Amino acid sequence: MTSLLKTNIGRLRIIGFLEGLSLLTLVFIGMPLKYYAESPQFVKTLGPIHGALFLLFILNALSVSVDQKWKFKNTTWKILLACMIPFGTFYIDHKILKAVPQE
Repeated sequence: MTSLLKTNIGRLRIIGFLEGLSLLTLVFIGMPLKYYAESPQFVKTLGPIHGALFLLFILNALSVSVDQKWKFKNTTWKILLACMIPFGTFYIDHKILKAVPQE
């Protein structure tokens, strides 16, 4: 895990995992609590955290794209689109990011 923190790709993969995990938590725990238990506090707390992770993923993806010299039409757009599709960060990690050599 600490070796992932040393590279831009590794940090992007971790942020993607956390972003996807926060969405899973919001959808499967936060939303039922909000609408069935009438307790919106969990969503009020985790929602901004998820939003920050989303923005951090986008900024990191653009940084990695420049660092790795990816062509926008070949790779970068797929990664940016993945974070907008629910659970897409898990897919993109498996299909693209894991295969990128890490320095």
